[in-house]
Amino acid sequence: MTDHAGAMPSAAMPHSKPLNSPARVLLASLIGTTIEFFDFYVYATAAVLVFPKLFFPAGNDTAALLASFAVFSIAFFARPFGAVVFGHFGDRVGRKTTLVAALLTMGVSTVLIGLLPTHAQIGLAAPLLLVLCRFGQGFGLGGEWGGAVLLATENAPEGKRNWYAMFPQLGAPLGLFLSSSTFFILLHFVSPETFLSWAWRVPFLASIVLIAIGLWVRLSITETPEFQKAIEKAERVAVPSIELLRKHKRSLVLGTLVGLMTFVFFYVCTAYLLSYNVGIAKMSLLDALKVQIAGAVAFGTTNILAGLLADKIGRRTLLIANCLMVIVFSFFLAPLLSGGVAGIYAFALIGLAIFGINYGLIGAALAAPFPTTVRYTGASMTFNLASIFGASLAPYIATWLQANYGLAYIGYYVLAAAVITLIAIFVSDKHEV
Repeated sequence: MTDHAGAMPSAAMPHSKPLNSPARVLLASLIGTTIEFFDFYVYATAAVLVFPKLFFPAGNDTAALLASFAVFSIAFFARPFGAVVFGHFGDRVGRKTTLVAALLTMGVSTVLIGLLPTHAQIGLAAPLLLVLCRFGQGFGLGGEWGGAVLLATENAPEGKRNWYAMFPQLGAPLGLFLSSSTFFILLHFVSPETFLSWAWRVPFLASIVLIAIGLWVRLSITETPEFQKAIEKAERVAVPSIELLRKHKRSLVLGTLVGLMTFVFFYVCTAYLLSYNVGIAKMSLLDALKVQIAGAVAFGTTNILAGLLADKIGRRTLLIANCLMVIVFSFFLAPLLSGGVAGIYAFALIGLAIFGINYGLIGAALAAPFPTTVRYTGASMTFNLASIFGASLAPYIATWLQANYGLAYIGYYVLAAAVITLIAIFVSDKHEV
């Protein structure tokens, strides 16, 4: 597919910094998003297993779960703010420095969650502090994703942009696998009482180690060739967010709609599924996490497959086919979830395998229409605006639909998101996706 920015340069300008090696680029883009999504999914898991019990008043389990999901949504509203702030510096100062700052913001917020006192200790101040830390998580991730995608794509050789763009996306299934595995191991070795007493904090505090590794890798890379070229040609704009709104509104709106299905479908297949398995299907916590771990493997496998196929058959064609897969799957959502353990495993494996194809493509698709001068801001804003409309309330809406209308209506919810995304792809020009 031809991107707006054109072919990648084969070499940096004569007096620019040396090019990064492919292995270093791909590792730096992968490890950052793995850490970021590990932190994000640790919260999503705790939003089901821990926070309703420890951070909200006791009495009504459903109300506590909905409150926990409401706090979960705050990070998605914070992400566009992070996209604007980090996008500004990413397009003005550089990809590398901004990525380091985004990683620290997300990481520190996650570690602080592991240190928070509970509702029993400080009352209503506990959920308020949780809200603040959750905002910090979203703010950091708002700047992380776009920079990681650009680190990969702006270093990609001709004809391999989709393959390179897949690597930061692979951080999502890896983060999901690691976070679910961490909780699984904890629950296997400690009692439920010990887990709720203190062991739930371990995954949040363990982020310190991952942050240190991520910083070491990020600090070892050089600036991307495309951004270095923009510096040397004095092409940077004063305020990228204003330039984006002034000249690229169409790409911003269409990109948001193209990303809508991504977020609705994923959080129905993960955060909502986990709450359904524990609360409705009455699975043990360990069994519910096994389902999530199996789904993460399917997710990662098709994520890689999408990166391989997109450069051969075209990203747009594969995205259209993927939307059709989700539309078909939406009609099987209720029968699978109500089909016992086998049905739930089929839901997780098939759903996240279909999603993995989408997620492997969406990074390159959302970065494609923007020129280098506003690409960090543009890619980050489309991704994070899509997260607001698609993901922020997805677990909440799915839980509410199931409680009031039944499982079939969750399928209709996923169907509506897939149809909107499919229409947006058809409306978009070839260079826009």
